[in-house]
Amino acid sequence: MKIIAIGRNYAEHAKELNNPVPTVPVIFMKPDTAVLKDNKPFYHPEFSNDIHHEIELVLKISKEGKHIAEKFASNYFDEIGLGVDFTARDIQQKHKEKGLPWELAKAFDNSAPVSKFIPKSNFKDLTNLNIKLDLNGNTVQSGNTRDLLFSYEYIIAFVSRYITLKKGDLIFTGTPQGVGKVNVGDHLAGYLEDEKLLDFYVR
Repeated sequence: MKIIAIGRNYAEHAKELNNPVPTVPVIFMKPDTAVLKDNKPFYHPEFSNDIHHEIELVLKISKEGKHIAEKFASNYFDEIGLGVDFTARDIQQKHKEKGLPWELAKAFDNSAPVSKFIPKSNFKDLTNLNIKLDLNGNTVQSGNTRDLLFSYEYIIAFVSRYITLKKGDLIFTGTPQGVGKVNVGDHLAGYLEDEKLLDFYVR
């Protein structure tokens, strides 16, 4: 299982970090050791003083595919959920300044808390879903999938041109604006529509 994540897929998030709005998907990856399940606590790593939360809608790939046509891409995922792309922003900034890869800032252990997954058939319109993240009871991120720059289908087709997708792979589809620092003791709760899917603490 691998995690493929899409960076800057909401225009307002790109702008808040002073990044250009992309014209093609920005792709990075996390290993399976990044996954944190069952709302277990996230232990703040010692190597960063600036870990940011990024709430995202996550697609769970249901079958193997490569060179997938966009018109067929919806057949390659049956379930959706929520995830947090924890990012060591201080490390990421240093690497960006030097033109280096982001892996140390994005791919560290437990940097991808993931919720349970829900059949996509439970939702009337996947292109109009609300996601939000509450930090200590206050909403800090709120977005709707209608604002995605690149659709689920386009992402799947694009990624599969380069990387074979396999059953169980996860695609983090991007975060809305409002990213910010987490601290030891913080409580995070993530919602898909009105259902709380993430509920965990930073230790």
